[in-house]
Amino acid sequence: MTAPFAADARTPVELLHAYLRGGTPAADPSLPLVTFYDDATGERVELSARTFDNWVAKTANLLQDELNAGPDDRAVLLLPAHWQSAVWLLACWSVGVTAAPAGDPADADLVVSGPDGLEAAQACTGERVALALRPLGGRFPQRPDGFLDYAAEVPGQGDRFAPYSPVPPDAPALETVVDGLPLKLTGEQTVQLAREGAARLGIGPGDRVLSTLGYEDWTGLEAGLLAPLAAGASVVLCRNSDSLTADQWEKRIDSERVTLRLG
Repeated sequence: MTAPFAADARTPVELLHAYLRGGTPAADPSLPLVTFYDDATGERVELSARTFDNWVAKTANLLQDELNAGPDDRAVLLLPAHWQSAVWLLACWSVGVTAAPAGDPADADLVVSGPDGLEAAQACTGERVALALRPLGGRFPQRPDGFLDYAAEVPGQGDRFAPYSPVPPDAPALETVVDGLPLKLTGEQTVQLAREGAARLGIGPGDRVLSTLGYEDWTGLEAGLLAPLAAGASVVLCRNSDSLTADQWEKRIDSERVTLRLG
């Protein structure tokens, strides 16, 4: 039986680090790890594992040093499946912050929101960060009142990250939903479920997984980030793609060398 990718990894961040170490064709840090399409704007972004990790490090430094977030904090992420959303998840786990996609901002220590969630995000009494989700990571034309503009704040952050305290695998990491029921996971449990999902879906090292699912529940997180990450695969996220024709899908699947489509 073949050992799983990064068999010694016990947190999602350690899975990312395995890509950066390289050593296998499936874990070349220069190859695409996250590719993102927004078919409403025509945007396409491709991030290698090395570039993705750089964004994670900058965002984790923003969380830890500017927002004073730490292991006892809970961040609600009101974000679609987007390359910046994936960055924020790994940044939270780098710091030790519990990520709660689509959670209740009123119960959060901080909230991270895209344009569609700004009104709901105002229920958070802690720090608020707004993501414009514009092509090329652009800023808001005018910063929303009461929010930091992520695109304005993150470029000046450091390219390397070290948590003030090591984040243990048994620390809380993720709050999500499975079949309508709430699920709370540690980092280690997140990795284990992601590995089980990769096996169930047939994802292996070097695969390219295309997902049109959102990040508001485990099914979307599994398909659009965690199962590919746990398997040594990469992901192609497609947003606002409902109007694509069969021919357009065929061309995209061919050009991106997709091996599995979910959603």
